[in-house]
Amino acid sequence: MNEEQAVLDFFSKEENLPLGLSVAEQMDQMRERINTRFWEQLHQKIEVSIKNNQLSWDATVTEDKNSDDNLVGLHCLPLNDQAISLRPMLEQQLTGGDWRIYFGLIWSAEPSLAQLALPEVATLKDSLNELGFKNNNDFLAWQWTQLHPRRKDFLLRFSQQPEQLLADCEALFTVLLVDQQQLINAANIALKETHRSTPISLSQLHKKT
Repeated sequence: MNEEQAVLDFFSKEENLPLGLSVAEQMDQMRERINTRFWEQLHQKIEVSIKNNQLSWDATVTEDKNSDDNLVGLHCLPLNDQAISLRPMLEQQLTGGDWRIYFGLIWSAEPSLAQLALPEVATLKDSLNELGFKNNNDFLAWQWTQLHPRRKDFLLRFSQQPEQLLADCEALFTVLLVDQQQLINAANIALKETHRSTPISLSQLHKKT
């Protein structure tokens, strides 16, 4: 009998249930703390990448709307204020009982039909479609990753090989921040020149998904 099975057998006994539930609760809290630390460190890494590549973004972390103590992602804001823009983001979402990371370009405000039809926006959308990105009303482009930040394999990898995991996540985001930067910049410049629309917050957009 291996050690893991012995632990399971111990907690499966009725008299050990209170202890088992207490340990499970503590482990859930530990997963949350590790999860938040992952986003903090990835945020720092993305900030360095933005500086090194001289990109016009301000990276900021995304808090869990149900708990300010927990982080669930990061997103980038353009340095130049404008009513509507496309913003790179990387975030985790609870789906099917499991957390999974996705990333893409989110609208800072609901675009008009004229803004959606801008040649620069259409070109950017086509470019990302060719890379396998999907789109909907809130996102010009979005894509799931194979990263599940609350799973055992992810947590162990972050504990044992943090630099490699963070580098892999940064590489995913580089597709938007670096590879597509010229097209994104062109789209945002075109959007800035259009008529101003009423902005809505990133949190409001998330409530729709």
